[in-house]
Amino acid sequence: MTAQTAAQFQPLYLLADSQLLFWKRQDRLLLDAALDGLVCDTPVSAAYIGASNGDRPEYYEIFEAAVDSVGIADRRMIDSSFGPDDRAFLDRAQLIVLAGGDVRRGWDTFEQTGMKDVILDRYAQGAVLVGISAGAVQLGHCGPVETSRNAVTTVLDVFKLVPMVIDTHDERAEWARLSRTVHLLEGAASGLGIPAGGGVVAHADGTIEPLRRPAHEFRFEGSEVRHSLLWPADGN
Repeated sequence: MTAQTAAQFQPLYLLADSQLLFWKRQDRLLLDAALDGLVCDTPVSAAYIGASNGDRPEYYEIFEAAVDSVGIADRRMIDSSFGPDDRAFLDRAQLIVLAGGDVRRGWDTFEQTGMKDVILDRYAQGAVLVGISAGAVQLGHCGPVETSRNAVTTVLDVFKLVPMVIDTHDERAEWARLSRTVHLLEGAASGLGIPAGGGVVAHADGTIEPLRRPAHEFRFEGSEVRHSLLWPADGN
């Protein structure tokens, strides 16, 4: 990746849930600020990808309310079937929201339909990506996945746009799944836990900016996983 190419990448927005879609920092909506870096001479188009939750319409309605609040009228839910009209819209979208739900379910759909390549291409062309819950996990280095029978943690290859393992709203379990994953990787990647109501901005230079709530960082050091907090800046 050249410096010139890296410079065009927008920050990635990783949210534990949809609360921050309506949250203001210094009297300005986060979503509005996220659009600042877009270079376009047409109205912003926004795509919502609900593959992880089975395209449930009630979650798309939350997205609609959020983009209404920043004046985006050109929006569409990209169905899991990913027909020609959906593909054409996603191929020009400047804001792409990856919804919450089941990490593996969504990822399988991305790969099987070709959405994965279109999303990566749009990001390379300067689109803003927002991942919510499972969507945030999918933007990370790999996705921690537990089998339902014995709670064994395995990892799922995902977008790898953020060089950390992401997990969300698992604070009640004290981030046990994330900690196990970081230990399993033995230093290949650190972990980032985003608590409910919180989020992070992952900047192109590798900087992690917590939003609203402290984020939880896990690093493999020696033979142990160490936990620390990343605090939001004043004014968050």
